[in-house]
Amino acid sequence: MQLSLWLRIFFAVIGLVLFLDGAILIALKKIHIGTVLPLLLGLFFCLYSIFYYHIERFFFYHFRLHSIWRFGWLCFWIWLISLGYFFHYLANNTTSIEDTSPVAAIIVLGSGVENGQPSATLAKRLDRAAPVALAQPNAKLIVSGGVDFGETESEAVVMSRYLQQTYQIPAAQIILEDQSTSTELNLKNSQPLLKAQDIMIQQPIIIVTSDFHTLRAAAIAKKQGYTNFTMVGSTTPLATRYNAWLREYFAYVSGWLLNEY
Repeated sequence: MQLSLWLRIFFAVIGLVLFLDGAILIALKKIHIGTVLPLLLGLFFCLYSIFYYHIERFFFYHFRLHSIWRFGWLCFWIWLISLGYFFHYLANNTTSIEDTSPVAAIIVLGSGVENGQPSATLAKRLDRAAPVALAQPNAKLIVSGGVDFGETESEAVVMSRYLQQTYQIPAAQIILEDQSTSTELNLKNSQPLLKAQDIMIQQPIIIVTSDFHTLRAAAIAKKQGYTNFTMVGSTTPLATRYNAWLREYFAYVSGWLLNEY
């Protein structure tokens, strides 16, 4: 009896945290699997904690359904372990640039614009890229991203303006790739821009993105023929960090299953 009480409290607390996390971010129009799934899981855990005895009694007296119920929990815990491993990888995968060897180019991948300004995640990427670009003044800096829904300027334009105004990076160093709408296109559309500068994708290149995105972006870059690149990951804002990581988990798995890299 005591154990079941603690289980109910545990699921109620976890459920409430997950539900509020998803609900608040969805209310802020951040709607994706990384916010919807916590909302649904939180709702399930809350209901489970409230109707714990009724649910367990129901499955106890329905043997076949009880087996499916237990198997479902087993799958959930296996998934949770794999998610924990993925999160552990991301938490320990922030690259520190110590090698000052010259690079030919720096590519910053887009991550959304809000009201004409870089999103919090995109600003972190630009803040991470700026000191690298300042230390490599001869390297071309490609900012990559098209026009977001509801915006009038491309991500590339907004990124370029942010870097010039905040870090005084010269406009002559920056190249705008303003047509892409995905990571795959970020890297693909950057290739002709590099070629126009007599830079081959086999030359040393730094790719800057968020910590959660480095694994998938690297896989896509390799498939496209980038062979001498270094991934540099910026930290994700705490308010959306684990939701972004959760979304990326499914994006990486689906990309792997669909043989996208």
